[in-house]
Amino acid sequence: MTNENDAGPKTTKDDVFRKAWAACDTFRGLIDASEYKDYVLVTLFWKAISDTWREHYDDTKARYGGDEARLLRRMERERFVLPKSASFQEVWDSKDADNLGELIDIALDAIEEANKTKLDGVFRNISFNSANKLGETKDRNRRLRNLLGDFKDLDLRPKRLAKGDIIGDAYIYLIERFASDAGKKAGEFYTPRQVSRVLTKLVAPQEGEKIADPACGSGSLLIEAAQEVGSKNVMLYGQEVNGGTHALAKMNMFLHDIDGAKLEWGDTLNNPKLIEDDKLLAFDVVIANPPFSLDKWGAENAASDKYKRFHRGIPPKNAGDWAFITHMIETARQKAGRVAVVVPHGVLFRGGAEGKIRQKVIEENLLDAVVGLPGNLFQSTSIPVAVLVFDRRRESGGALESRKDVLFIDASRDFQPAKTQNLLLEEQISTIVGTFKTRKEIERYSRPVLSSEIAQNGFTLNLPRYIDCFEAENEVDIKAVQAEIESLESELVEIKIKMTHYLKELGVNA
Repeated sequence: MTNENDAGPKTTKDDVFRKAWAACDTFRGLIDASEYKDYVLVTLFWKAISDTWREHYDDTKARYGGDEARLLRRMERERFVLPKSASFQEVWDSKDADNLGELIDIALDAIEEANKTKLDGVFRNISFNSANKLGETKDRNRRLRNLLGDFKDLDLRPKRLAKGDIIGDAYIYLIERFASDAGKKAGEFYTPRQVSRVLTKLVAPQEGEKIADPACGSGSLLIEAAQEVGSKNVMLYGQEVNGGTHALAKMNMFLHDIDGAKLEWGDTLNNPKLIEDDKLLAFDVVIANPPFSLDKWGAENAASDKYKRFHRGIPPKNAGDWAFITHMIETARQKAGRVAVVVPHGVLFRGGAEGKIRQKVIEENLLDAVVGLPGNLFQSTSIPVAVLVFDRRRESGGALESRKDVLFIDASRDFQPAKTQNLLLEEQISTIVGTFKTRKEIERYSRPVLSSEIAQNGFTLNLPRYIDCFEAENEVDIKAVQAEIESLESELVEIKIKMTHYLKELGVNA
């Protein structure tokens, strides 16, 4: 790599992508993509903060001079601390050591310990010295040397990066690529950016607002919300049940220069952690892509929930969709909060306890819109999904209390087919959002429906009940069809005659 004084090319997103993706070859066939993503992303994170620290150290030394101890004391007041012997380069210099995995773990532990307020727990769920995952010592050391070698020449010093959020964008891109490789397990840590954009634009977060995701995964949806605001004057909150994914979310925030995010590790439904004065925190915006129809979500504890979240009813034990939705509504600020949540279509029409909860939120005038999206947008499932939008401004005393309809949008036919996943293009997202804002009726696409009509339909939210979703049938020309059938039958007779002739020539009885 060139140094900062050269006029040579700078490190681009593509450079980062190529190096990181090449590093995956170290693990393919050894462990699952949902696991090896952690090793690659942690190594990228480590390299990025090491290079950033080195550049800052050099700049500080050039500016202030002084001895090493004085320089380090001055730098400790900065954004993060890189302890001695914990940098990527220092460990790379010991790449031939017999205990390379242990040296990496020691370095990462030291970084976490020195930056408790920002990086606590980020390396909790990973060990580079694991024989179970990375093999016996000789094989493990070889793999780790290959992994570090893929990154060692990647110059991630801020002055050497091309314009834009190179590291942050690369991190999101890699999470997306890992989600593609991980298949069904991808839903545990990633919401496709196209879906994230729909959700955030529907709730329109503003400067100064508190935004929460109770199933935040790797944090991509919260980051999208912050970028939608376009200002650092926003407060982000999240909770994630998977420890490794929670760690990814914290690293993701750090690399996007979002220092103030409060991300908790734990089970939102059974042990919500976003609490203040023993009460649930209230947010201006709540967005989520929670796990679909989660089994064993904690229904047995819901009746005694200390926060009274399930007063509308307790969802079935084998489908936690309405449990997440209820939690989100209860944590949205009264008369002001907005909620957007991705759900499977069963949420729209299933009966029993779910039907009763659905009825109550509609009767409370909380549901604002139902948006049907295309199928095959997610790595984890090919089913079509919907977005439910709730708005507590519709409550009595809220700015929208006079609104008594629910807007239905069927965007299920609007997508760009792709090789493995369907895509929502920018103009298709704009159409959804524009229609949501105007609440206009558009033939076979959108329709505002009064709550009284929904009640007459048994409180189902099934889109075809309110929008004609079916393609118009073309008039059939019976004579033309009959002529085509006769032509095909004639061709078939000719083929049979030829086949009989060929078989006789081969001495085979037809």
